Amino acid sequence: MSRGFLGEHFAGAQAHREYKAVSIGGGTGQPNAIRALHRLGYYVSAVVSMVDDGGSTGIIRERAGIVPPGDVRKCLSAMAKDPEDAFAKAFEHRFTFADNHTLGNLMLTALTEESGSFVEAIKICARQLNIHGMVLPSTLENVKLQGKTIDGVWVEGEFNLGKGQSALEEVWLDPPFVQAYPAAVQAILEADVIVLGPGSLFTSVIPNLLIPGIIDAIRQSDAKVIFVCSMADMQGETWGLSAFEHVHALMRHGMKDLIDVALIHRVQVQGLGIATRSFEALTGEQIDSDRMMRERISSDRTDGSKGFIRPVIVDDEIISKIKDEVPLVLVRDFSTPDRPTWHNPKKLADVLKGVIDACHLPQK
Repeated sequence: MSRGFLGEHFAGAQAHREYKAVSIGGGTGQPNAIRALHRLGYYVSAVVSMVDDGGSTGIIRERAGIVPPGDVRKCLSAMAKDPEDAFAKAFEHRFTFADNHTLGNLMLTALTEESGSFVEAIKICARQLNIHGMVLPSTLENVKLQGKTIDGVWVEGEFNLGKGQSALEEVWLDPPFVQAYPAAVQAILEADVIVLGPGSLFTSVIPNLLIPGIIDAIRQSDAKVIFVCSMADMQGETWGLSAFEHVHALMRHGMKDLIDVALIHRVQVQGLGIATRSFEALTGEQIDSDRMMRERISSDRTDGSKGFIRPVIVDDEIISKIKDEVPLVLVRDFSTPDRPTWHNPKKLADVLKGVIDACHLPQK
């Protein structure tokens, strides 16, 4: 299949089939990638990380003994045909008086117990939400995330990995040799487009790539691979890492020579940009120094982020370094005024629409 397919697809007259996209990630970033791809008319398969062990999801995982439902729930909601439908809204309803569980997490848990299958639970919820696409766990095995910071500290657990005072250097799975969910592998093999991110680099995106068979499927696929770099520099995970270091981390974890396109967020204004001011408003204080920020670590925020955040470091030199590693690098403003850490789905869709057709030189 030609990699210059997208112009024909969007022209419409010559489109002969529905094109397939795979979103690989987790957390709060993946739903925005799904929404962007839906805007382009893609049939979307979301391959979802299964390492979440914090918050209400962590409680369910520990007490019910199932794989974490939280990120699966978010993707199901993002794919709902009518997000304003009462059931779709109720699916995301959070019970603050009951361990802050969402109805969707509780439904997935109950349906897993009643049907005997987490996959069947997802299918039932998908039918109720009338989703267009598939939500696929990267694995159905009980797996934990471990990692090492750049200063050599070993950390266990996805939640704890986001609470440290220095960036992560490497993450791995415990146990390391788990089985990939076959449907997730098949979706990757059949994809026309694969989108990594946006989302937390080490705890949402990379954990999927650590599942044996996932990167092999990416390598075998004819799909264009697009990395959407996070907008938010997360304390305890990527604190102080530049956009180039985000890309390099992916390559250290198996994606060397497999990324066709990198989308980087940058506000092209002089002085203090709107997005920068928004980040400062979100943290609630002027960022005076890294030391002061690291001395205070906040609890989970309403947008799903942990600890303090600021924009990922991007400048002309950093962009030049990324271009040495990735065939096509596009720098755009993806900000959303009311949620400065989230990629705007419309802006992301607008860039994806043109970039896939423009990328004719795959690395693999």
